[in-house]
Amino acid sequence: MSDAKVEEMSFEQAMGELEQVVSQLERGDVPLEQSITLYEHGAKLKKHCEAKLKEAEEKVAAITFDGDGAPKGTTPVEGL
Repeated sequence: MSDAKVEEMSFEQAMGELEQVVSQLERGDVPLEQSITLYEHGAKLKKHCEAKLKEAEEKVAAITFDGDGAPKGTTPVEGL
């Protein structure tokens, strides 16, 4: 597990670490207590990835287009 705080990770960092957690849990060779810790960490990573994706979706949805279909700017999304 990375020493970086989950909330400070980029989407890519969190996703990579989540993949490592899942891999370790799927192997089944981790002691029970460590499995619980890994599962909790994985849940935090999943939540963080979902939040980052939602943020990106909102930014994309806020892009406005001109009559030719070309982006002409963005409309600020509340809270971003």
